[in-house]
Amino acid sequence: MTEALVPREASRQHHLPFETRHIDDMQWETIRWPGETGKMLFHPRPERPTEPNAGILRLEPGAHHPEHYHGFAQVWYILSGEYEIDGKLHGPGTMLFHPDPHFEGALHTKTGGEILIVQYPGPTTTERPIYSDRFNVEERRSVPEERIDR
Repeated sequence: MTEALVPREASRQHHLPFETRHIDDMQWETIRWPGETGKMLFHPRPERPTEPNAGILRLEPGAHHPEHYHGFAQVWYILSGEYEIDGKLHGPGTMLFHPDPHFEGALHTKTGGEILIVQYPGPTTTERPIYSDRFNVEERRSVPEERIDR
């Protein structure tokens, strides 16, 4: 039997204000998969470990990644381009939800484009999104050398 959550009384004492980042204030970073760069507008840091990975993923024509595992949850919203994911074509206006845990399907794009992504701690696994060495790599490894378990 689970305990029911008791809603907290709304109070300015516990209020945290919203935060903003503008895409033009960020640099494009190398992502671990071929043809992918990103601007993570928010990402987990030691002082704020539950902050999501949230930002824009830019894919060049021909970009791809293999099926790989994540213990966290994520939502994607396709802004531009077409993407074959697990053999099915998806285009602008499509939202994808990946519950936790999940295998993110193989992705290929002929057109390239941009996807808004939000990755957050898994509600069931409690695994957190990973920023370092995935979104800010110094030098991309070959696909067979890259870990597919994170």
